[in-house]
Order: sequence, then structure tokens, then C-alpha cells
Amino acid sequence: MRIAQIAPLTEAVPPMLYGGTERVISWLTEDLVALGHDVTLFASGDSVTDARLEPMWPRALRLDGAVRDPNALHMMMLEKIFRRADEFDLMHFHTDYYAFSLMSQQRTPFVTTMHGRLDLPEHQPVFETFSSVPVISISKSQLRPLPGANWVATIPHGLPVNLLRPRPARPSYLAFLGRVSPEKRLDNAIRIARRCGIPIKIAAKIDRADFDYFSEVVRPLLDAPDVEFIGEIGDDRKAEFLSGATALLVPIDWPEPFGLVMIEAMACGVPVVAFNRGSVAEIIEDGVTGFVVEDETGAVEAVRKVEQLSRKIIRMKFEERFTSRRMAMDYISVYRKLVESARERPRLVVG
Repeated sequence: MRIAQIAPLTEAVPPMLYGGTERVISWLTEDLVALGHDVTLFASGDSVTDARLEPMWPRALRLDGAVRDPNALHMMMLEKIFRRADEFDLMHFHTDYYAFSLMSQQRTPFVTTMHGRLDLPEHQPVFETFSSVPVISISKSQLRPLPGANWVATIPHGLPVNLLRPRPARPSYLAFLGRVSPEKRLDNAIRIARRCGIPIKIAAKIDRADFDYFSEVVRPLLDAPDVEFIGEIGDDRKAEFLSGATALLVPIDWPEPFGLVMIEAMACGVPVVAFNRGSVAEIIEDGVTGFVVEDETGAVEAVRKVEQLSRKIIRMKFEERFTSRRMAMDYISVYRKLVESARERPRLVVG
């Protein structure tokens, strides 16, 4: 198939450091190419891919301080893709709902993976207005607030089978990985570690929008001797960081649509202790790959039991459920159904 993958311009594909959506787009794109498909990636010019790259802006917007209105560049990108729609058998968007209106006015089948939360009140009228536009969820919990949307599949994320593997290590600390923000609740993680009497290492980035939370809530907790703030890390350091952990803490306080950090830990054979929010219970098999808990007290009790879990089995479960090749095959199945449906659709003949 001739497939267009359309990424946000915020980060490169793959991103230099943090960037969940763009990492998933990269893994999917590379697997589609490996499986023999003709893939064109519309993304920032500093992206790296085996597909055909169509740079829509020279560099990722997060790294381009001269750009003050990212929406303008995304609108430009969508219009350019609209004009080239006939070049593809299918177009796959990762740009939220921004493509819905324009792409509904052309004949090439398209689908959008929704990567973010969908439980806000303003989402309801959008999906009611575009109720026929095909969309894909990344977890069952993500789609529940919008049962009337045209969900064509739920496809959990996956990462390359050899990207992260267990490293030889003696687990000696709890780990927090990802982003410092109110919904990720790093403060919860630090308190859990203190109550367990186990050191915690934090590998996370701080966005400008979350700096107040970091300054007012988190920073006062970092002075303890058993708290180590490492900062943002890339994939090249994650296997070592995670493998040295007794468990990964995911004490979130929002309906997380997926949570890549959980399958990254599983890839390294590391148990996950996570709050029962959003997609957590769909990803973590309680008592097998980690523990799903309701609060800090439950997390403390779970940490005391993680040594009972088999790291070999955790890695095996990752290989069974969360590889990028499985993800790519799931998407190909959806693509084929949409393309076939478009071929069967009656067309108006004029004259």
C-alpha cells in the first residue's frame, strides 16, 4: 500500500528525547517500511526515517524558538497533504481532530489515531459533528467518554522488540520515568519511596507549563538524601536505568490514555506499580507484570511484593502484547478494511 503517515510538527520523528506520540509514529513507520509498504512520512525536517520524508518545517517546533504560532504551520501542512491525497491509498493522521473537516472533502480513505485524553466536555460536540470520521483509540478506557464516535479499532502501542532489553543489575531503587507534571504526580512517587524506605531515581523532563508544579510541589521533596533527580533521558539510557529498579512507579492522577513508560519497564523485565487510572488496568496484569493499586498505601504494600514477580515472565508478556510489529500488523488490518470499503463505496457519475 501507498501509506501517508502524518505527524505533529512539535517534535522530530523520532524525538531527540521525550515525545511519546512521535516515538510511536516512528516505530510504526519503520515497521511498515520493513513489511514492504510504500510509506511517506510528513513531519519536521530533522526527522530520521527509512520512509520517504516530506519535511513540513525544517526542525521540530519545540526546538525552534522563532515559531510562536504552531497552529499556522500545522494548517499549512494539512492543506499540502490535502492537495496530494490522490498519491496515496490511505492517509494516517496523528494530529488529533485537526484533519477531520478538510480530509472529509476528498476521496482517499483516512484514519486518525487519537493519542490524548478525550474526557473533556468540549470533545463531545467535536465528535458529534464528525461522527462518521474513522478514528482509532490506543486503549478501551480512552474511548469510553465518546461512545458515539466512529471507532474502527483499539490498537495499543508497541515498541521495537530489541529497543529495550533487561540489563544485568541488582535492583536497588524505585524508578520514576517520563515527565514532571501534576497529572503524573511525581510527588506521590517520592512519598511512596519514603514510606517504603527505598531510594528513588527520577528520570524526567520539565516542561515550561509545569514549572510551577515542579517549583512549588516537587522541588522541596528533592532535598532528601535518597532522592536523585537525573533529568530527561533518551532510549539509549533507559534499559540501564530501568533494569536497576526494583519497580517503576506510575502514581498518576489522570485518565492516562496509554502510558508508554509501563511497556518500557516491561521490556526490561521490571514490575510496574501503578494507580488504577485510565488505561493502567488494560496494560498491567495485576500480580503478573506488576500491581494495580488505588492509592499510596496500596502502592507501598505492592512494592513490598514485587520481588515475588518473575522478571523473565514480565519480559515475555511484553513480547506477546506490546511490540511494534504487532502494532503495525494491527494497523495494516485496519488500513486494508478502510481501503476496501472505499472501493466499494458508490460514486456519482456525471454526464
